[in-house]
Amino acid sequence: MNKSDIISEIEYRVSKSKNSDYTGCTIGITDKPKTKKDKHANDGKNVQYWKDWSVGEKDGLEIEEYFLAKGMKGDKGSGDYSGFVYIF
Repeated sequence: MNKSDIISEIEYRVSKSKNSDYTGCTIGITDKPKTKKDKHANDGKNVQYWKDWSVGEKDGLEIEEYFLAKGMKGDKGSGDYSGFVYIF
């Protein structure tokens, strides 16, 4: 899936969410989505609607920055190579 397809899918998921609001979602990048999902769950976050996509590092960072600017929760970048972008 390319960058624009992932952005479109995330936009669609937000529009269909309970509040249709970016601020209710978290976005991030990681190299280990299962580990990251478990960490968020262990931190008490609701990951019921978790979704991740395999993506190149540059595109992943750009997708993350795009949605952080729209108000999604998350931290910019992970510091390591990140082959996945995720939301929940």
